[in-house]
Amino acid sequence: MPTTAFRCWLLLSLAIVHSSVYAASAQEQDQLSLILQQLDTIEHLATRAEEASTSAPNERYRFDYPRLAQDLQRIRQGIQGYLSPSRAQPRDTDELAGDYRVDAPHAEPSP
Repeated sequence: MPTTAFRCWLLLSLAIVHSSVYAASAQEQDQLSLILQQLDTIEHLATRAEEASTSAPNERYRFDYPRLAQDLQRIRQGIQGYLSPSRAQPRDTDELAGDYRVDAPHAEPSP
């Protein structure tokens, strides 16, 4: 009889642990989906900022919008790959650039 009680307790414990892991996974999926929506918003805002940019060609620094777009796309692909993996977990060895300032080429002084 004690063996039956132990088996019931073990089965109940496993069921509780499994359901809590599943709940955390669903919550994680919700949060990652929210991040994807926020990435869409960031992309839209970056596009608007680039269109509104009034940087002159002779400015020393300007924001590198194409690099930002590439990094946002890589982040999006990583999250989407995690949410719907096609097979074994892929390894991404490339790092994000993180530096979005572009040095403008120095103009030669006119004689």
